[in-house]
Parts: sequence; C-alpha cells; structure tokens
Amino acid sequence: MKLSPKEYKVWTLVVQGYSDKEICTELKIAYGTLRTHIDRGILKLQGRNRTNAAVRFFQEANIKLQ
Repeated sequence: MKLSPKEYKVWTLVVQGYSDKEICTELKIAYGTLRTHIDRGILKLQGRNRTNAAVRFFQEANIKLQ
C-alpha cells in the first residue's frame, strides 16, 4: 500500500464509518482536500469505488475497529 500518512488517516476513519463531515472535523481539513485524499486513495488501492477501496484498505492495513 502506497498511501501518504494523511491518506492513511482518512481511510482509517472511512472504514470506521465516519461521514465526510466527521472526517473533515476530526482531521481539520477542507471538504475538497478530503475528496482529493479519497480519490487518490481509490486509485492507489486499485478500488472500483469508495466501498471497494475501503474493503481493500481494511484487508491490507489489518487495522482494528473500535
């Protein structure tokens, strides 16, 4: 996985079920910045869409959900 540290944080929150608004608030970033991180993450994770990329991230990152 070749995600940047910020992209990694974004995808960690995505797989935990955070909404876009919650992610922006948590990471103190603008919505446009969030969309950039998500779009780049989908490409890097070779996902077909956000859901597929989230599944791939979850499998590759081996993170624990709270």
